[in-house]
Amino acid sequence: MIDLYSWPAPNGHKAHILVEELEIPYRIIPIDITSGAQHQASYRAINPNGKIPSIVDRAPLDGGEPITVFETGAILLYLAEKENRFLPVDPRQRSEVLQWLFWQVGGLGPMMGQAQHFFRYASTPVPYAITRYQAETRRLLKILDDRLKERDYVCGTYSIADMACFPWVRIHKMTGVSLDEFPAVQAWYGRVRARPAVGRALDLLRDRWVDVTTSDQAKQNLFQTT
Repeated sequence: MIDLYSWPAPNGHKAHILVEELEIPYRIIPIDITSGAQHQASYRAINPNGKIPSIVDRAPLDGGEPITVFETGAILLYLAEKENRFLPVDPRQRSEVLQWLFWQVGGLGPMMGQAQHFFRYASTPVPYAITRYQAETRRLLKILDDRLKERDYVCGTYSIADMACFPWVRIHKMTGVSLDEFPAVQAWYGRVRARPAVGRALDLLRDRWVDVTTSDQAKQNLFQTT
């Protein structure tokens, strides 16, 4: 059994998609990041970074004590390796998937997150920041678009690289960047969104979602503003 500590946000959706695709037993434990639950000591004991998601695997392969994993890239890699799915065994193909997984973790997610923040959440507009992060978002989406022009999925076969990228591309409207410039990304997005497991994953905790733009308290809890 996997305990999945999460919330309906892009990083949470990465883990939601994988557990649904794997069809493994799990229970989802909401961590309301808009109310500050991620900062509580009980959760920080699981995830010292105070972010979502995290997992606790209560049935690890070695049969020992439960294993705790935080950071989405590590979670996707851990579960894919454990279940031997969505991560190729061939070393060259495996390396390719890991490169694109880490590309998302180190680039696409953080840059789109900053674009979203300054475009949608910042109480005072910062034109330089909006321009900077929207430009970087477009640059990264162009890289992804070029990659997808000759293949259906990021690494040819559907993998954790797609699961990592999809939830961030999904919020493009919140960054102020249109996908109209990126037809290959649009087509890929449709293919991934049509998967039944992805639909189920996006429905997880959907009723808990909070529009942060409507709540100063949620902004404070999420962004630790003063």
